[in-house]
Amino acid sequence: MYIVNSTFIVPEEKAEEVIGIYQNRSKLVDQTDGFLSFQLLQNQKRTGELVVHMEWASRDQYLNWVRSEQFKQIHELEKKYPDQELASIIPKVNQYKVVAE
Repeated sequence: MYIVNSTFIVPEEKAEEVIGIYQNRSKLVDQTDGFLSFQLLQNQKRTGELVVHMEWASRDQYLNWVRSEQFKQIHELEKKYPDQELASIIPKVNQYKVVAE
């Protein structure tokens, strides 16, 4: 299994707006070969810190998604988000290979 976490910080007063966006996400990734799960996590002490947590069957399947047209479509939409402060946030991405369960 392969896990990808994308951590980003938004102004705390905009956290609920961003959560709403993810609650209504397109779910294009959900049909991708090798995709296992998606969660949006919120830090309980720093509510503006959010983490997109995705689980994949393998690193190669994740990389296939990143190279796909659907991935590009989703990320182009983010760039066009009307709130430029949110649109300009660059997440810190960490990738992990599961080595024990």
